[in-house]
Amino acid sequence: QVQLVESGGGLVQAGGSLRLSCAASGRTVSSYTMGWFRQAPGKEREFAAAISRIGGNTYYADSVKGRFTISRDNAKNAVYLQLNGLKPEDTAVYYCAATTRPYASGDVSPYDYWGQGTQVTVSS
Repeated sequence: QVQLVESGGGLVQAGGSLRLSCAASGRTVSSYTMGWFRQAPGKEREFAAAISRIGGNTYYADSVKGRFTISRDNAKNAVYLQLNGLKPEDTAVYYCAATTRPYASGDVSPYDYWGQGTQVTVSS
């Protein structure tokens, strides 16, 4: 199985950028479809972006499309989420997740492995 550790969160002003990293160990990220989810206080965990195991196709929630970019570096065994044009409503704990399913999913349930999360706070 794979272990996931996120990093790169922090406090940023509206309009700013952050790059989140998800370092994998145990197995290679190329063996999984990888996703990023986020959870704001008092809200359910929601999908942000994913990259498929087969073909490397990317998939984004409408709320982040055009602002966030997911990528995968097999040599570094890591997945990244570039956050641009941040808004206060992007404030949340961001989680990296992995599933053995071949294609991206925006649902929480297919993802079997989760990191501990990294906090992103966007001030207005």
